[in-house]
Amino acid sequence: MKLNSKRTFIIGLAFFSICAFWQMYDNIVPLILKYRYGISDGISGPIMALDNVLALFMLPLFGTLSDKKGVRMPFIVIGTTCAVILTVCLSFAKTFSMFFTLLSLLLISMSIYRSPAVALMPDVTPKPLRSKANAIINLMGALGGVYTLAMTSFLVKGSAVDDPSYLPLFIAVAVLMAISVTALALSVNEKKLKAEADIINDRIDAETVAKLDLPGNERSRLSPEMFRSLMLILFSVSFWYMGYNAVTTAFTRYATEMWGQDVGGASTCLMIATVGAVISYIPIGMISSKIGRKKTILIGVALLAGCFALGALMAATFSPLLYVMFALVGFAWAAINVNSYPMVVEISTSCDVGKYTGYYYTFSMAAQIATPIISGQLLQHVGYNTLFPYAAIMVSISFITMSLTRHGDSRPEKKGKLESFDIED
Repeated sequence: MKLNSKRTFIIGLAFFSICAFWQMYDNIVPLILKYRYGISDGISGPIMALDNVLALFMLPLFGTLSDKKGVRMPFIVIGTTCAVILTVCLSFAKTFSMFFTLLSLLLISMSIYRSPAVALMPDVTPKPLRSKANAIINLMGALGGVYTLAMTSFLVKGSAVDDPSYLPLFIAVAVLMAISVTALALSVNEKKLKAEADIINDRIDAETVAKLDLPGNERSRLSPEMFRSLMLILFSVSFWYMGYNAVTTAFTRYATEMWGQDVGGASTCLMIATVGAVISYIPIGMISSKIGRKKTILIGVALLAGCFALGALMAATFSPLLYVMFALVGFAWAAINVNSYPMVVEISTSCDVGKYTGYYYTFSMAAQIATPIISGQLLQHVGYNTLFPYAAIMVSISFITMSLTRHGDSRPEKKGKLESFDIED
């Protein structure tokens, strides 16, 4: 059984467009709020967190709705179409109230297709191959962010203080979103590919049920043991996101306060972490298929916690060794990120992948709402030297919860059984 890499890249076009948009959102919207509309940092923070708040209930909602419809593509196409139009319209907002209204509608549009777009990969990918496929999907997402960064440097002229025109950038991202999803819709026969993958996944599920010896009326429900593993995985997701995002969101401020320098050094560190993750995605997917998802995640979590603990000891002053540390952070995050989502949907069945995708994003988004508040209070009232210890503790907790899981790992293939279901073109 082999992964069809070409088709997985095409499926990744949806996530490619999503990440291109969020890179633009994170980079540009705070500047518009501050320099065009004069919104203070205290107010712009909650506005920027609006996407995470919406995600708590909208991602599970649209994930479940797409499960019930049995298709993802209509949600992807409708959500993208609305998002493309609203992205361009955003540049023409004359007042803050108009801007905020358009922005809210835009975030809702993104929520319509985010869960269905992510759920499309496990829909059409046999369970044992999902870590490899998710590595490609994450790589596509990283490339989407790179596209937006490149377009920003090329198309946005002048200082943010002068409020330059962002229309060319917004159009560039909107066009990319439209082209990506159009290519996806024209290239992928969702129902056919899902049917092929379901044959394999149903056989795997049947083997699991046989091993558990569940009564027929309980086979559609999670056993207590599987539910316990699901919750442990989801809480692990929350804890490592709390640690990782605390560092990535506050590190530029940390560098300014602790080192007395500009953000150049901090930005370089974060870029090295990103590059380290991008380089690691494909190898991590291959490693996961050999040793399993859980072991790979535990290695990544241990490494990430160790890096943050090391940061607590050595980051009081800048050192070039920090570049090495952040490269390892990137590798560790790739090991975690490539495998965590496949572990969640491994527990699902073919008819509720979207719902489980929503669960995954609910826990990760909740963490990204909570951690700026908790770590922000520590930074303000205790000191910036709490950043790395806080991150190390949160990630270490996730090691404990993940080590207790018993389900969701990839299963080794049995030769001679599934070769007939080879879906490689």
